Amino acid sequence: MDPLIATALDTARQRGAEYADIRLVSNQEQRIVVRNGVVETMTADESVGLGIRALYDGAWGFASTRDLTNAASDAAAGEAVQIARASARVNGSGVSVSELLGSPVRSRGSYATPIVVDPFAIPVEDKLSVLFAADAEMSQVPQVTARMGNVVFIREDRTFASTEGALVRQTIHEAGGGIQATAVGNGETQRRSYPQSHGRQQGCAGWEYVVEMDLAGNAHRVAEEAAELLTAEPCPVGVATDLIIDSSQLALQIHESCGHAVELDRALGDEAAFAGTSFLTPDLLQNFQYGSEQVNITADSSSATGLGTFGWDDEGLPAQATDIIRQGRFVGYLMSRESAARLGLQSNGCMRASSWNRIPLIRMTNVSLEPGLWSFDDLIADTDDGIYLETNRSWSIDDRRYNFQFGAEVGREIKKGKLGRLLRNCTYTGITPEFWRSCDAVCSADHWNLWGTPRCGKGQPGQIAHTSHGASPSRFRNVQVGVLR
Repeated sequence: MDPLIATALDTARQRGAEYADIRLVSNQEQRIVVRNGVVETMTADESVGLGIRALYDGAWGFASTRDLTNAASDAAAGEAVQIARASARVNGSGVSVSELLGSPVRSRGSYATPIVVDPFAIPVEDKLSVLFAADAEMSQVPQVTARMGNVVFIREDRTFASTEGALVRQTIHEAGGGIQATAVGNGETQRRSYPQSHGRQQGCAGWEYVVEMDLAGNAHRVAEEAAELLTAEPCPVGVATDLIIDSSQLALQIHESCGHAVELDRALGDEAAFAGTSFLTPDLLQNFQYGSEQVNITADSSSATGLGTFGWDDEGLPAQATDIIRQGRFVGYLMSRESAARLGLQSNGCMRASSWNRIPLIRMTNVSLEPGLWSFDDLIADTDDGIYLETNRSWSIDDRRYNFQFGAEVGREIKKGKLGRLLRNCTYTGITPEFWRSCDAVCSADHWNLWGTPRCGKGQPGQIAHTSHGASPSRFRNVQVGVLR
């Protein structure tokens, strides 16, 4: 064990901690943005430090430092125990140490994201050439007045150790990129994004992940679609119709209406101040029909390229897959060791911190809708009247994850089993369990994709987590649609 880590853990024990763990984290990130043919952003950031949690008499304390010396780590450990002691005086009913430590976590080993090409070994000029080529393609469409392309690369090395004897080392690589074209005309402003909206698609992978996106090869199509939307027919107003939702839009639907809803700290009320609570309260576990029998949702921290993929979480629990929704029934939460103990369960390894100076929280791993049996063509042919929606444009959901409204960048009319005219400004609204119960068809694994969500906010002070969600196009019956204004 690194002497720095050993010193901190020994200090925590000597000061009276019943349990302590430490994370030593080094993060490297490169970001490049090209906007309208000009390099707007080119940054290279590095961060390194350690964070220490200590448990005393049912209460937690946390402290961190970027000074990687024995003296500083010793001081941070002492501060964490001091905070835990102070918290214990006002904590009331805290975590039971006997329950928390009933099954000690003594994980050992190392893990590294499988990559083909190290993105940090690729010259900046090569990365810029990808973005400039995509920008040049988008610039050929006159109505497109704003163009953006970006790439992001991350490498994080982290070591976790605990007083229970756990010691694991991980190297996580992330790569991402995307383009966006914005067209103006006919009293409208419309945008199209690729591979998905909100900046980029991102995954745990190397440079090859961005190359496979073929940003330049899709840029002209994306720009033309943005221009076509300027004169497209508006989405029908205030009617109920059948929706077939593409996998990228459905991924965000999963994130907002399922992923956050099954975080156990929210369900227990621990996150009510900022992130909100959840309608999926503990009394509903195993007793609630969340969706139709076609809806099977799994949290899996071992999915290839997933942003929620790792070897161990930030409590030393190994990567694993957990049923969340099985044949529509609510059967599982995302949990920590502490929250799981409160329900008499075992943690499924969902504790993660965004950095060395943040305490771990329950976060989504890769929460995905499992594939069904339909081919996409057959699903369209089986739909007499409806709308096909692609790519998220906006979203809104209440703090219990119950009432929602989503907007899509583009819609396509479905008439008598065929895709028809383009529709603009499409939105749909619903109540979470009613919406998921209306799902009657899910496309097969041939149409399934894992989408990255690298900007998931939670916690006070705030943390940004990276998660992923897999889905294939799916049909939902009799959903209310409207118009963005």
